[in-house]
Amino acid sequence: MHWSLGLFLFFGTILFMEGVAYVAHRWVMHGFGWFLHKSHHEPRTGNWELNDLYALIFAIPSFVLLLGGVQLGWWPGCTWIGAGIAGYGAIYFGFHDVIVHQRVRHRYVPRWNYMKRIVQAHRIHHVVETKHGTVSFGFLYAPKPEVLKAELKRRGHEGVRAPAGQPPQVTP
Repeated sequence: MHWSLGLFLFFGTILFMEGVAYVAHRWVMHGFGWFLHKSHHEPRTGNWELNDLYALIFAIPSFVLLLGGVQLGWWPGCTWIGAGIAGYGAIYFGFHDVIVHQRVRHRYVPRWNYMKRIVQAHRIHHVVETKHGTVSFGFLYAPKPEVLKAELKRRGHEGVRAPAGQPPQVTP
């Protein structure tokens, strides 16, 4: 396979994975998979949370495609697609776990408008502590924070965490 087609598959897979991540986050993690993802919407008490199992789940197709493409003689595109899934995982880890949730300590402060928007959107996602009522499920793309805040307001702030030191909000 020509390397240019391989690169197209690699970067195309990274973009495709944003759609997969959106669907998985919205309808799996905030659906029947909430029993694992709930830990991510609660204060972390250690280095790990049940939600981290999703990283292992999403790594399986990458591993299988890389193994098949490199070692088992499958179509060479499998290698590039497996690498694209792994690439998306690396980007996700860097932005989500390192920059947004600071699971690795750093001094980085987002100054680029795109980065500010991604971080703000994810933080707005986390103000909702419940399975339902959350906004912003994507990762590499996020609506403007004003749009997300307006949507939370439209929904009556259902499930929104109370500010520190204040009692939880009661919706009529």
